[in-house]
Amino acid sequence: MKRTLSYWALALCLVLPGCSWLKDSPPVPPSGPAKDSAPRQVLDPAMINDAVPRWEPITSRGNVSPYVVMGRRYELMTDYRDYRERGIASWYGTKFHGRLTSNGEVYDLYKMTAAHKTLPIPVYVKVTNLNNGRTAIVRVNDRGPFHGDRIIDLSYAAAVKLGFADQGTAPVEISVIDLDNKQLASDPARERAPGANYFLQVAAFQVKGSALRLQAELAGRHELPVHISASNDSPPFHRVRVGPFTDYLEAERVRRMLERDNYGLASIVTDNSKP
Repeated sequence: MKRTLSYWALALCLVLPGCSWLKDSPPVPPSGPAKDSAPRQVLDPAMINDAVPRWEPITSRGNVSPYVVMGRRYELMTDYRDYRERGIASWYGTKFHGRLTSNGEVYDLYKMTAAHKTLPIPVYVKVTNLNNGRTAIVRVNDRGPFHGDRIIDLSYAAAVKLGFADQGTAPVEISVIDLDNKQLASDPARERAPGANYFLQVAAFQVKGSALRLQAELAGRHELPVHISASNDSPPFHRVRVGPFTDYLEAERVRRMLERDNYGLASIVTDNSKP
């Protein structure tokens, strides 16, 4: 009976806007079978295709910063372009297959994806196995790994392509594939992409006068473009948003400035995001 109730509670939470813990909570390693394992299906590494890098908006979901897991605090990178890192890679498989990743997508162990503790989501990285020279391109859409000194958790398919699925871990170098938002500002794919602009949601008030006072303060003190938008709730919430920014890193810079000035922890949202 408990499992049935939990299932319906989760189903309701996925459709109700009030369930902010799914949208804004820090990533928590999901529960599952006691031991992770490989699938029964045997994969041919020569038949596994890399993820294809493309410009995607970095949304608020999956990018809570800072966040805490198992008592340790993590803060997302603000300057991740051209980032390189060496360390140990691991992989995750059937224990998490079909479960939600940190940005709300469904984890598929056969896709070329990865988890990283501090890179923004999504971002594409090239992974090189330092033992054999094999490379793979993956799309980061999850948080982790949170055990030991591992720097990246790869999907099972990516581990097979890199040749270390049987060993479990391998020394790797990861490098971010530069899809600089500013360089791609004229890309037609970007123009068609939903959520191509970033906003900082500073606060939401039911009393419109409170929202207007904060708008005037932010616009006067910091000379920022500040907008108020009403939600579809009844009564509506009046959201105070700074922006738009066409570049995620610029939005993050302003967010940290506002945090230092004691405006709370503003969220970076895209122009099609809901509160």
